[in-house]
Amino acid sequence: MAPITMWEEKNTGNNLPAQIEIYADSDHPDEYSFLFIAKGGGSANKSFLYQETKAVLNPDTFYTWVADKLRSIGTAACPPYHLAIVIGGTSAEHNVKTAKLASTKYLDSLPTSGDPATGHGFRDLEVEEEVLKLTRTLGIGAQFGGKYFCHDVRVVRLPRHGASVPISIAISCSADRQAKAKITHEGIFIEDLERDPAHFLPDTTQAHLIESDANLITIDLNQGMEKVLEQLSTCPVKTRLSLTGTLVVARDLAHARIRTAMEAGEPMPSYLRDYAVYYAGPAKTPEGYASGSFGPTTAGRMDSYVNYFQSHGGSMVMLAKGNRSKAVTDSCKEFGGFYLGSIGGPAARLAQDCIKKVEVLDFEDLGMEAVWKIDVVDFPAFVVVDNKGNDFFAETLRPMTIGKPGSV
Repeated sequence: MAPITMWEEKNTGNNLPAQIEIYADSDHPDEYSFLFIAKGGGSANKSFLYQETKAVLNPDTFYTWVADKLRSIGTAACPPYHLAIVIGGTSAEHNVKTAKLASTKYLDSLPTSGDPATGHGFRDLEVEEEVLKLTRTLGIGAQFGGKYFCHDVRVVRLPRHGASVPISIAISCSADRQAKAKITHEGIFIEDLERDPAHFLPDTTQAHLIESDANLITIDLNQGMEKVLEQLSTCPVKTRLSLTGTLVVARDLAHARIRTAMEAGEPMPSYLRDYAVYYAGPAKTPEGYASGSFGPTTAGRMDSYVNYFQSHGGSMVMLAKGNRSKAVTDSCKEFGGFYLGSIGGPAARLAQDCIKKVEVLDFEDLGMEAVWKIDVVDFPAFVVVDNKGNDFFAETLRPMTIGKPGSV
């Protein structure tokens, strides 16, 4: 988004400008090395810097602190995560940049022990293992409960100023997208990445599919909002759904523009009342497909709009990824709404398998941030927040006390 004034922005339409950083390295004067990082906002928005004190630098306090921070991150950035925690650093920016690189595994070759003479940074493999164990006790899991909240953990300890204990947490989401490359006198080389990750997964049999579908509830999105709400009211939190019909797609910029117009006296667009709202934005459509990648975006970014829209009869059924604030649960209870969670990460598969038609409905000037109308078939979702005040994530996001590393 290009800033036009302090308050106005315009989509550049080409994903530019990019963040490009160049460093000199005297150890390899005849080589160019590259790290390409393709990121959306989800996991970047869940990277945090905390200015702590020496009091956190003991096992009991540290692991309790980590558990609390990880619960606050929740599922919004598409776990299982690649988690990086960096403690120390001679400046805040030193700490945060180290965390970003650690989350991409770029610093995996760091020493694994400290040195009082040089004060160099190091990876603490023991703490990495304890933090990974801790993540498996949180109950958040890979988005909908379980233990696999993280694929792996990197913990880096840096030297620090005696008055400062910066700690940062950075994550790379389950759609872990980065690649290394280099240019030398021998040629151009690009990292050979895994092209068939499915072979790491256990085989899915027909019996698994039949068992999985036994409790599946099919929702016809075109039966009218009143009937959709009536059917959802019979579905407890955690119910697995299959959605077929029309969805309206709108996220940050569309929500902001609609609210501004309503506050200026304009009526709520009828599509917010008539259809379930999917928080997403499409990628470029490949030739021969109905849609480009079209996965759910982080629901929490739209939390501030929910009460206002639902009080006007809109956004009664919302579809996105990740946990939401208590304000959303309270609003759904007050106005009879629902929040449905879909799976974050497999955006291309959702587009290929479930989305059959895409057309611009409103605000075409916003590009991918426009309001879209899409037709879906067997779109996967779960009831996360219902109209009775229940929230699937309420228990897993509850703070806990840790008595020793890696245990509840």
